Amino acid sequence: MHNTLNRLLAHPPVITDGAWGTQLQERGLPVGGFPDAWNLERPEAVEEVARAYVEAGSRIILTNTFGSNRLALARHGLAEKVREINQAGVKISRAAAGEQALVFASVGPSGVMLMMWQSDASELEDVFEEQVRALAEAGADGIVIETMSDLAEVQLAVDAAKTTGLPVVACMTFDSGKDKDRTLMGVTPEQAAEQLTAAGADVIGANCGQGIAGFVEICRRFRQTTPLPIWIKANAGLPQMVEGRTIYAQTPEEFASYVPALREAGASFLGGCCGTTPDFIRALRAACK
Repeated sequence: MHNTLNRLLAHPPVITDGAWGTQLQERGLPVGGFPDAWNLERPEAVEEVARAYVEAGSRIILTNTFGSNRLALARHGLAEKVREINQAGVKISRAAAGEQALVFASVGPSGVMLMMWQSDASELEDVFEEQVRALAEAGADGIVIETMSDLAEVQLAVDAAKTTGLPVVACMTFDSGKDKDRTLMGVTPEQAAEQLTAAGADVIGANCGQGIAGFVEICRRFRQTTPLPIWIKANAGLPQMVEGRTIYAQTPEEFASYVPALREAGASFLGGCCGTTPDFIRALRAACK
């Protein structure tokens, strides 16, 4: 296992951070706005989010670079700013982290579908390599590939991320099927665990897609299939639209009440996704104690 992960996992579970998009919305990002552009336009607001998670006790914080690959940026007229936006994202989180937390850089989906011939494997690998190279050069401590639904795409992202020599976390989103135990492309936890382990990921996991209750069984199924550490970042329940704002009703205490079950199921890293806040991270820390 990578030395960085060995040091972290000497004292599990490792508390990561919570949501970024919904936190930036609290600071004025319009619903439907592009968060990553704020690395250049409103860096002080992005750093506020990162610093709030460090102060709440996160041992790992991510970067505001989820949609900062060339194909995703092109949809916002920013395809020429891949390096600039990614490196700004790392520098912002690094400034907030100081010596208190590590910075694992966020890499999200390309937004195109291989099975629909919207791109090909060669192009996607180039796209991911361009992003992770910029993230690594800026000083990221690790790479987190997240919110993936297609095994072919996440494997290409893992291959690209491994070229950096940094620890690689690979996460998929299970939000489909009768029991919400499939990705949008029909991938099961067992298939994800087997193939991402074989692909060389250092940590595998699940994020987004549903509330924390559903992650317990997904985590258990991961643990039955792979020896790798498991990364869990659930949403704060299901969102509701109230007067044009996205509201998540689950409380930090309700969210953190699942910590014992997740630890028993084998989770090594615990954090939050959409709708979670620094208060959720404080609640996770308290529950772990």
